[in-house]
Amino acid sequence: MPTLYQYPNCDSCRKASKWLDAHDVVVEKIHIVEATPDRETLERLWRSSGLRLKAFFNTSGGSYRSMNLKETYDDLTDEQRLALLAKDGMLIKRPILDLGDEVVVGFKPDQYAEFLRT
Repeated sequence: MPTLYQYPNCDSCRKASKWLDAHDVVVEKIHIVEATPDRETLERLWRSSGLRLKAFFNTSGGSYRSMNLKETYDDLTDEQRLALLAKDGMLIKRPILDLGDEVVVGFKPDQYAEFLRT
């Protein structure tokens, strides 16, 4: 079963959830702050996505700004970056749709339709 990592107060997450419901796609919904994925899960999601690790960071969020990551991100190793994500669910870009062997970060209806072949 696909998994949607989401923050219920996030507009993009609400839109993604509504889109999935409208297309009869059943997903397990995980609150990304209350049940933040661990480092190993985040690494699997990242590697399955084919994206740069920075795509998993909520660069417009308060956590990113308060940690001064705009200036320090390039100085961190991937291991340090994954550890930061695993410690703070608000730092993670959302929603994340985990389809097992494919992962979609953020919400774009066309991208969801392509990955879910609806």
